[in-house]
Amino acid sequence: MPASSPAAASAESLRFDPRILFLSCSPRMVELGLQGEPLELADASPLRDDVSTDEITPLPILTHYDDKLGRYPYTGFKAGEAFPIGTDAIRASGIEVVVAGRRYGKGSSREHSPTAEKAAGVRLVVAESFERLYRQNADNIGLFTSTDFGLVARIRAGEAIPVEDLVAGRDALAAAILKSGGLLRFGQQFMRDITVPPDAQDARPRTLFEKIVARHALATELTQAHPAPGDGAFVRADLRFIHEYYTGMAAHMLHATFGRSLVLHDAGSIVVFEDHTSYVAESPAHVRGGLVPNVHRLVEAQREFAAAYGLRSHRTLTEEQAAKDDGTNVAGISHAMVAEHYALPGQLVVGTDSHTPHSGALGCVAFGVGTTDIANAFVTGAVRLTVPQSLKIVLDGLLVPGVTAKDVVLHLLALPFVRDGGGVGKVFEFTGEVVRRMTTDERATLTNMTAELGGFTGLVTPDAETVRFLRERRGIDFEVEPWMRSDDGAAYARTLHVGCTQIPPMVAAPGDPGNGLPLMALGERVRIDIAYGGSCTAGKREDFDHYHAVLRWAADRGLKVAPGVELYLQFGTTAVRDHCIAAGYMDAFERVGARMLQPSCGACGNCGPGGSVRADQVTVSAINRNFPGRGGPGKVWLASPPTVAASAIAGELVSFAELQARHP
Repeated sequence: MPASSPAAASAESLRFDPRILFLSCSPRMVELGLQGEPLELADASPLRDDVSTDEITPLPILTHYDDKLGRYPYTGFKAGEAFPIGTDAIRASGIEVVVAGRRYGKGSSREHSPTAEKAAGVRLVVAESFERLYRQNADNIGLFTSTDFGLVARIRAGEAIPVEDLVAGRDALAAAILKSGGLLRFGQQFMRDITVPPDAQDARPRTLFEKIVARHALATELTQAHPAPGDGAFVRADLRFIHEYYTGMAAHMLHATFGRSLVLHDAGSIVVFEDHTSYVAESPAHVRGGLVPNVHRLVEAQREFAAAYGLRSHRTLTEEQAAKDDGTNVAGISHAMVAEHYALPGQLVVGTDSHTPHSGALGCVAFGVGTTDIANAFVTGAVRLTVPQSLKIVLDGLLVPGVTAKDVVLHLLALPFVRDGGGVGKVFEFTGEVVRRMTTDERATLTNMTAELGGFTGLVTPDAETVRFLRERRGIDFEVEPWMRSDDGAAYARTLHVGCTQIPPMVAAPGDPGNGLPLMALGERVRIDIAYGGSCTAGKREDFDHYHAVLRWAADRGLKVAPGVELYLQFGTTAVRDHCIAAGYMDAFERVGARMLQPSCGACGNCGPGGSVRADQVTVSAINRNFPGRGGPGKVWLASPPTVAASAIAGELVSFAELQARHP
């Protein structure tokens, strides 16, 4: 029996293969690690920070949801300018322990990443810090994670590591789930009897987040009904949603564990969306990789699951279908649709997307979960979380004309506190004069991009603007209840005051959303090949108001999209499309030469038009993240909707004000 086999040590300890893969900034060190060279941490340093889930499992890999994932972990990992880890490299190496730097697992909620690692033989990931979603997903499938670098030398020495050392510093619930071998096994053992306790009166001042969690908390054998920050807990969600990249995997898990006769808990509060795949036949990454049939199977797997259990479903809307659309198929990006049609202040919403906090703009608690979490929630109704601390983000002053919520977020992302991980796993409660003056669409940009800020979720206190949004967009007369606010004196981990009056139009340089800088600070002009306006972050009604303001101005002066540049505008939902048609926006879009796309995640996930096809191409995009490989092989600059539109006309990165100055 190999020394690395779990059975080679006692049930209370585990022994790992002493070969360790350091995810180094040096591609040579990574290659040596794969070859089994006995490297020391000092040899491999500096380690890569900010290793994203896009790098662990690039989007085309998500068309798999079984053991085939084990062929692909880290195939998008970038060290310097190289991609040193190929298909089957981890399995062939026998690596069981991987070591990296800060904020490991940034990005999407895709559980495919830890699943691919585990399927390839990885049993432990050691990093300076982890993103909340990645780590919870790893817990849920029984993949150990640790911030204790002292384990590295012990494993190299062949020591059997006590399981208690592997879960040291974790909350009791996370430790119990790992010791059980994952969430579904834990659920079978401990979640047969769940009670909903009465909402306890708490004399201490509480944040709005704490109040909402308390109203949804569940009592189980291992969790408290009224958890405090740091406690593991289960909550009952008012809405659970999933999209096609996760449903096949969730169904596979559920049927393997419970059989096909399983009963879903409160199936009426589950919604499924097709929002990533409508343009996949135009995605070079999927077409060249021969993955389009795999994607179609994902869609069919979701449709079969939804039909089998009678779930509400929003299907994709292609251009051909749109031409025949009779208005009955309400479609769009899942979390944008949830804000438009489902979420309400004071509710708790979960979905299989890291940008689920989008709906926090309405004053509800909305957060992303992985596949195992949602599968467990489907059958138990319970959603796991470790109760986070809250940050109060006070946006002071006034925004100058032409500056949007996207510019504010890019400014926040560039702050040292955020770049150093100060917001990881925390609730971002946005307040201040700037927030009070924002529309709900703009507030949604703030809460949506809590994912990039590293937070658990984002939240805005509901107010008169929330009531207006619900009345005008959804026909709901809603009354904000007195409890729906944070109490004076509520405890925050930190209060961050941000003066917004001086924030200019911002961009984020390729590689990470945290690479923010003022547009005017660019040393030289950046020529572009592609401009993309869309995604959940920037495909809302008000975002299209911004695109139209720029492009109507340009069309009235006879200006068009610059030669050699392609401009794509993609609606976030059918309601946004209908707004643009009713407002007469399409004429200006057509006159400047924009290509209009039906609602979908599209280029944001490298699964549709608007992504690059060559490494030398440069894109300016209104999407929320620009990790290596996301949006194609080229370089992606992030910017606000007006900057994207202005840059498309100029052929280089410019603000709308600068474009206007060029054409008085």
